[in-house]
Amino acid sequence: MEEMTSGPVFIYILMMGKYFSLGHAQEVKCPLGFFPCGNVTKCLPQQLHCNGADDCGNQADEENCEDNNGWSLQLDKYFVSYYQMTSQHPFYPEIPECWLGSVPGHCSCRGLALYCDEAGLQAVPTVSSNVTVMSLQRNFMRKLAPNAFKKYHNLQKLYLQNNQIRSVSTFAFRGLHNLNKLYLSHNRITFLKPGVFEDLHRLEWLIMEDNHLSRISPLTFYGLNSLILLVLMNNVLTHLPDKPLCQHMPRLHWLDFEGNHIHNLRNLTFISCSNLTVLVLRKNKINHLNENTFAHLQKLDELDLGSNKIENLPPRVFKDLKELSQLNISYNPIQKIQANQFDYLVKLKSLSLEGIEISNIQQRMFNPLWNLSHIYFKKFQYCGYAPHVRSCKPNTDGLSSLENLLASIIQRVFVWVVSAVTCFGNIFVICMRPYIRSENKLHTMSIVSLCCADCLMGVYLFVIGALDLTFRGEYNKHAQLWTESTNCQLMGALAILSTEVSVLLLTFLTLEKYICIVYPFRCLRPRKCRTITVLILIWIAGFIVAFIPLSNKEVFKNYYGTNGVCFPLHSEDTESTGAQIYSVAIFLGVNLAAFVVIVFSYGSMFYSVHRSTRTATEIRNQVKKEMILAKRFFFIVFTDALCWIPIFVLKFLSLLQVEIPGTITSWVVIFILPINSALNPILYTLTTRPFKETIHQFWYNYRQRRSIDSKGSQKKFLPSFIWVEMWPLQEIPLEFRKPAALTNPCEVSLVSQTTQLNSYS
Repeated sequence: MEEMTSGPVFIYILMMGKYFSLGHAQEVKCPLGFFPCGNVTKCLPQQLHCNGADDCGNQADEENCEDNNGWSLQLDKYFVSYYQMTSQHPFYPEIPECWLGSVPGHCSCRGLALYCDEAGLQAVPTVSSNVTVMSLQRNFMRKLAPNAFKKYHNLQKLYLQNNQIRSVSTFAFRGLHNLNKLYLSHNRITFLKPGVFEDLHRLEWLIMEDNHLSRISPLTFYGLNSLILLVLMNNVLTHLPDKPLCQHMPRLHWLDFEGNHIHNLRNLTFISCSNLTVLVLRKNKINHLNENTFAHLQKLDELDLGSNKIENLPPRVFKDLKELSQLNISYNPIQKIQANQFDYLVKLKSLSLEGIEISNIQQRMFNPLWNLSHIYFKKFQYCGYAPHVRSCKPNTDGLSSLENLLASIIQRVFVWVVSAVTCFGNIFVICMRPYIRSENKLHTMSIVSLCCADCLMGVYLFVIGALDLTFRGEYNKHAQLWTESTNCQLMGALAILSTEVSVLLLTFLTLEKYICIVYPFRCLRPRKCRTITVLILIWIAGFIVAFIPLSNKEVFKNYYGTNGVCFPLHSEDTESTGAQIYSVAIFLGVNLAAFVVIVFSYGSMFYSVHRSTRTATEIRNQVKKEMILAKRFFFIVFTDALCWIPIFVLKFLSLLQVEIPGTITSWVVIFILPINSALNPILYTLTTRPFKETIHQFWYNYRQRRSIDSKGSQKKFLPSFIWVEMWPLQEIPLEFRKPAALTNPCEVSLVSQTTQLNSYS
């Protein structure tokens, strides 16, 4: 493969090509969420940018789709040949013969190129002095001795990656006057002595990533007058020198310090780097920037400060970067951005602010950036503050989009379906409870309380659906105000109140059944005062859990406003430690413990009833009833598991800092979380025999009123016996069917274990 032309020509061609890739600043002003169509006085929504259709009519909306600002992408493509150099003969494949004479064993040769990759070498091999390319990757060399390459005056490329080099002699590269690329990556070099590159006057690329360099000095690079690219990624540098770093590298264009441990940048470090066009400092530990740090980098085209620990940006830190086209300050704990922070970056085309919570965001910040074509935020809601930018990411958080509170049509339909089912089912049960003939009014009181809690979830979903209709087509205009509003906080608190009260009530009802079935002779007689006290305490606890996050803004921040539906499902990076602990305590403490109690209790109840019926005479009948009981218990536990296990899993993943797509959040909030609220009326009332008997009675009486018998009288249907509400009874002996004998569900459990089985069918 013919080698690509390298050096200044290649770099300047890339840089010139960039600046002609985008037109001049547009004068057309567009509303929030829209961008102008070039020289046409027409504005289009941001989501139509690069959608494959000519919406502008002049193809302006299909231009500049890829973020190729800065020449890093082009150089990466060129530099990929370094990573792909795993084939045995990557250079000069059209030359079959070797022009180097004899070569060491396990090595190969093509033309003037020598390949000794994975040859087990412990020292530099001896070959003809005419060699121009030498690849010695993945060997066992531990040091580079003095004058190791002295006779190879024609050597142009030297590959020493993936060895075990610890020591490099000051005279190791003596005589390599024509070398233009040197790769020392993936070794164990800890220090480079001054003057080690003294003879490398034509060196253009020096790649030393993934070593153990702890310090560098300007004298280290003495003699590198032609150096263009210097990569020192993934070393252990803690600081950069106070003296001018580029003093001996006047032509340096690319400087990459990614993945080191640099804490601060000094004003003198880049004073001599006047030709620098790309500076990469991402993934370090920089926590402070001086106002004049970049004052001498007036030709800088790309600056990457992402993933550091910068908390404050000096107001004029970018004032001298008039040629900058790409700026990345993402994933820094920046608390506030000045309104005029980017005023000097008139040629900026790409701006990355991902992972930054911009509390004071305003349109004024981005108005001067008329050449900006790509911008990246943490939240899609921020896109409304940069309406003239064609490509704004993200467009959605998986739950909401620029246009709608609920991005998907499925979400919009189901939020109404689920809210209607939840509200109707629970209200219906609340209204029907007084008509169910039951002696156990205390249990009825608990069920009504459960329905009230579940009904709140329906109200919450109804409000979310109504807001989605209100914001339809222009949600981005209201997104930021909505998520930070008091109404959003109250809606989130309402959802948590419903969830927690429902969980605690289900646990209470389960424990009540568990005690009566598993320990019938120890069962305490339920009393009205005790039941009312427990219900009141449960509601008080629910209110406390739901409204504590609203009591202290500094501790919990915007606890409920992390998404458009105001439900705090998982922790975020910006969430305070107190909020994280609180969220974990609720979801993985209280709720997980309640779920375990419910599963254990129903398992124990079924086992107790099953064991008590082993001696029954009608084995087949008992097995059938056990299957009915098992099915009911299974559906109760299954719906609880279906609701809570996904939430527990998501919470664990968030603790492990696994990125959770917003689409998952929407499924949990709209489809999974309301499962219990929607199905509890069915499981605890609508499918029970007392309810069925009552409905049957109403239907029978209705039909009787419609038909008059031959004697002109109406026959009223009455239930054959009074049902006990804990679970419907089926085959209670006649002597126990009198109301006085069945005033307590625990007394029923004392009759016999067989009766218990019947009562739970």
